[in-house]
Amino acid sequence: MSEYPLVNIGDLAKPATVLIEKISGAIGGIFEPYQIVRVAKAEAEAEKIQAESQIEITDLHRRAMHRFLNEEAKKQINIEDITQKAFPHLEQDASPQNVEDDWVTNFFDKSRIVSDDDMQNIWARVLAGEANAPGAFSRKTVNLLGDLDKGDAELLMRLCGFGWSIRKSFLPLVYDVDDEVYNRHGITFGTLTHLDSLGLVQFDNLDGFKVKDLPQNITLFYHAKPVELTFPKEVENDLNIGKVLLTRAGRELAPVCDSKSVDGFFDYVFDRWASESLVPKEEPKQDSPAKDG
Repeated sequence: MSEYPLVNIGDLAKPATVLIEKISGAIGGIFEPYQIVRVAKAEAEAEKIQAESQIEITDLHRRAMHRFLNEEAKKQINIEDITQKAFPHLEQDASPQNVEDDWVTNFFDKSRIVSDDDMQNIWARVLAGEANAPGAFSRKTVNLLGDLDKGDAELLMRLCGFGWSIRKSFLPLVYDVDDEVYNRHGITFGTLTHLDSLGLVQFDNLDGFKVKDLPQNITLFYHAKPVELTFPKEVENDLNIGKVLLTRAGRELAPVCDSKSVDGFFDYVFDRWASESLVPKEEPKQDSPAKDG
């Protein structure tokens, strides 16, 4: 349950204050005790029905009203909790005022039923990410997130633990779905097929995928640890990136999954590239300066 109502915004930083105002404008009345407003409207409607038809409110009606109020109160708690959890992820130059009202309405329509703490944290990072860079999360991605259960989200998080950054792309490098380095973290043929069916990845266990038209030298990063690849040609080089490619939704959700590096995976990939003569046989020192790719 929320520790304090969202009406108390006097001490919040400006981006958080603007975000709350944006949410209030899009979904209405968030500064007021939401359930009280809904109670008043519901009671007024009940009185209208009684006045028009002279039908006494039965126990059934009362039970239905009680259920309705409890459901609305839970949804309001979820809305407030997700909003509060988004505050620490807001940047000083965030521009929540530029987030579309329809996006906010759809976001809370999907997230207001989410009470699990871990899932609320993901929703909160999406909300903050959209406020930091309006347009970062498509409506389709928000809708897809609404269909994910906690297990699906955890599976995507584990996959992203194998992700490398190349230029502006984030690529989970899955070379062999039968390899123990993947399987011990739950990445298998079956789970990758499942993520494919959800629309989070493209999984091709036969041909796989490549990044094409790379320069002779380029730097990739594994959780901020750099590796420089050197290709044989000056231009138009290809890099095999394995069997998995993130979809647009997968790419948008990857940064909010809070993935962790996988022990031994840096060496696993480095050794593979060394066998292809793309890196020296010995691992570079971790404190060597990174070069722009």
